[in-house]
Amino acid sequence: MASGITNKGKAWILETAFRKQMNAGSTSDTMYIALIKDDNVPNADDTTWNDLNGTEIAAGNGYTAGGISLTRGTTDFDVVISDADADTNNYGYIQLKNIEWTATGTFPSSSDGASYAILMDNAGSSADATGNKIIAWFDLGGVRTLTSGQKLSLQDLEIRLT
Repeated sequence: MASGITNKGKAWILETAFRKQMNAGSTSDTMYIALIKDDNVPNADDTTWNDLNGTEIAAGNGYTAGGISLTRGTTDFDVVISDADADTNNYGYIQLKNIEWTATGTFPSSSDGASYAILMDNAGSSADATGNKIIAWFDLGGVRTLTSGQKLSLQDLEIRLT
């Protein structure tokens, strides 16, 4: 086991995980950001989409079941930073591009608002995404509902290794 990871090492791990295409650009390079209600609070023990998909917000009115796709190796993961220059905070992080949904009616269609965004890979088959691995979750700071024309924007979602 390593005794420590340098700040540059942390940034490299994140860059490799999220910005390098694997498998010659296969579908495993796709990740998803999905929205769930507060019925099942995500935690470190959740491993696959099957653990949380029962609380995904209702599809329709601007939301597609399974969420928005992101592609590894593109600008979908647009910032990689390490604290190697200042060496004061000892971290490396990566940010996702800004994610946005626009309501085309009551959003979500069931009126049960979104409380968390879930980042997952594409390990499941196209017919069964329940095997997708959960990588991270983001607390939206409360229940989010929209009316037609409003936008839910998630800006600078960050995964940080400290």
